[in-house]
Amino acid sequence: MEAFDTLDYRILEVLQKNNLTSQRDIGNAIGLSAPAVQRRIVRMRELGMISADMALLNPELLGPLITIIVQVEMETDKVELVNKTKLKFRQTPQVQQCYYVTGEADFMLVVVVHTMKEYETLTHQLFFNNPGIQRFKSSICMDIVKSGLTLPMPDAVVKAVNNK
Repeated sequence: MEAFDTLDYRILEVLQKNNLTSQRDIGNAIGLSAPAVQRRIVRMRELGMISADMALLNPELLGPLITIIVQVEMETDKVELVNKTKLKFRQTPQVQQCYYVTGEADFMLVVVVHTMKEYETLTHQLFFNNPGIQRFKSSICMDIVKSGLTLPMPDAVVKAVNNK
């Protein structure tokens, strides 16, 4: 893995807030030319540091949606069964986020559906018809207080930026 410097992280910080920010504006904000910013962005994409460019949609304007947090406990720790379950979760569009975790649950899912009937059908597909799943527990989200996919920058970068 190539080393990334403070300027790379500062570019990423801007792109996480708005990936449509022009390279000129990014350069002006961090003290680089637009071509230098472009080279760095291309390099970060090639290395996989930037894995996708996406639009975050406003669920309140897209019709009624129900967000459900689901804790899933596996029957066994067999690697093959866990990997099949991971693949199934990864391939299911309603599963927005999936975390393989330690503790009481084995997986934590963030699921988004339009109706409870859709969720009921989904539970049969994902949980009841999976012999490896012992139980699952659903919590219906009443309000999304914070959501997003921005990653915090390393402490050293934050300190370097604040000291300028």
